[in-house]
Amino acid sequence: MRGRKWRRGQIQARRLLNRLPVRESQKLHLLTFLIGGLCGLAAVAFHWLLESLQSGIIYRAAATPGPWRAPLLILVPVMGGLLAGAALYFFAPEARGSGIPQVKAAFVLEGGRIPARVIPAKMLLPAINIGTGASLGREGPTVQICAAIASLLGRVFDLSREGQRSLVPVGAAAGLAAAFNTPIAAVTFTLEEILGDTAAKPLGSIVIASVIASVVERWLLGEHALFSVPAYRLNSVSELPFYALLGLAAGVAAVAFNVSLLRLRAWFREQRHVPAWATPGVGGFVLGLLGLSALLLTGSASVFGVGYQQLADGLQGGMPLKLLLILGAFKLAATVVSYSSGSSGGIFGPSLYIGGMLGGVVGILASLLLGDPATQPGAFVLVGMGAVFAGIVRAPITSIVIIFEMTNNYSVILPLMVANITSYAIARRLSPMPIYDALLLQDGIHMPHASGHRLRQVRAGAAMKREPVTLQRDWTLEEANARLLNSAGQQQGYPLVDEEGRLVGMLDAGEISRATGVEERARRLDELVRRPSVHAHPDHTLDTVLVKLGRLGVAELPVVNRKDTRKLEGLISLTDVAAALARATDDDDA
Repeated sequence: MRGRKWRRGQIQARRLLNRLPVRESQKLHLLTFLIGGLCGLAAVAFHWLLESLQSGIIYRAAATPGPWRAPLLILVPVMGGLLAGAALYFFAPEARGSGIPQVKAAFVLEGGRIPARVIPAKMLLPAINIGTGASLGREGPTVQICAAIASLLGRVFDLSREGQRSLVPVGAAAGLAAAFNTPIAAVTFTLEEILGDTAAKPLGSIVIASVIASVVERWLLGEHALFSVPAYRLNSVSELPFYALLGLAAGVAAVAFNVSLLRLRAWFREQRHVPAWATPGVGGFVLGLLGLSALLLTGSASVFGVGYQQLADGLQGGMPLKLLLILGAFKLAATVVSYSSGSSGGIFGPSLYIGGMLGGVVGILASLLLGDPATQPGAFVLVGMGAVFAGIVRAPITSIVIIFEMTNNYSVILPLMVANITSYAIARRLSPMPIYDALLLQDGIHMPHASGHRLRQVRAGAAMKREPVTLQRDWTLEEANARLLNSAGQQQGYPLVDEEGRLVGMLDAGEISRATGVEERARRLDELVRRPSVHAHPDHTLDTVLVKLGRLGVAELPVVNRKDTRKLEGLISLTDVAAALARATDDDDA
């Protein structure tokens, strides 16, 4: 009965849309405007709900005087974890985790289909988790909520599978734009993380929806940056080495975060002592201990929840070294425990918090060593936010843009670029797989572009045989057969070269071995060969090589110089491609 009603509703909506005197592509643009507006409203509603629960539950418990405070700070995260964990396990498993990996999987593997129940589940359950203390962020859930809204609209209006799929990144961008009040960063993040190497990029719709959602958010919550930041700037060139040091530390911290999160998450999934639905309660217990310890040591309850107020204080400068070290370390541990145990929430906010605390530590070190009163630790807090974000999420362009939009501060672009790119390079070197892809892989979901990425990274010059067996063009077939006997099994195709070693063409081993007659054995090789029209260059990526091999229907290609296509650089085969990919995979595993 429900299915028939849903189908009738789809048909009526489709008929309504078809009455409009516009083409199909224009109808998609109309849906883009609708998605932007609805996502702006949904993001504001989720923001209000989360802040209300956070202020009314966990922060009120932290402010409770007397002996009740400690047991409350243990009990509240446990109860919140058990309640949300049961709902996630039994009613809405799609709403687990951050939400961004799930959106990526839906876009790539499910044709953009996200169940409608994700919208209320992702609206309520992360708010309960974070409101009762889980050290997670609101941005990932907002992205999934808005992507689910876009997917629902695509099904309501009975769009084609490709049309529904194209709406998912539009909704994701709108959600992030409204969550952070950062429309430009939302566009770059969607292009970097959600779409990745996908050929189809609905850039126009993504931009429009992001702007509309951001306008709605500003209209309802006010036109203000998420953080108010003094006009920091680079005071002297002597500060740059410390920003580079911050990038190095941020990259290491990002890898420590990602690795510990994945390992602890795997442990929670493999253990059999606690039911899966109750593991967020166990995480809540550990979180309560961490948050209570940090509160007793520093007087700050920001290890619980999002913690943006403490981060805002850090951006003003003046936080002592002890406070920065304790809050940064405890926040990292609390976020790892919260996410790994199965709570629902994102890692955007915690990554900014951890980076801010780390940046403040390096800022104090720089101020002491340089002895310059103009060196402000608050500027390092700002840069550290982007640097750790770049190392954890692996979206380097977004990590720069998002700091600009969140703070309205464009005076630290050089330090921000130095620290972010350093952090990104270090993190990628130490742990090549991005966190969202690693989480999906841990769930048994193999994203198709993961191996394609290596195909686009490894060059033919690194995979080819540099000294292939060659044949002289003036040799006879009999002489060539003798040469082939000495090199049996090494190659299937043989480059034919002239007296100067310049490429004349290619001959297949089968063509040579099939020449059995006396007259044929006396023929010269250059009478059989044609100048090759298909070849590879050393800078071609392996995916390009595979396309050329498949198009020509051969097993090997000559690799030639770009300036002189008769200058033979090497020979590449399917076996060489496979070996290069295996080496790249071994390096990733190592």
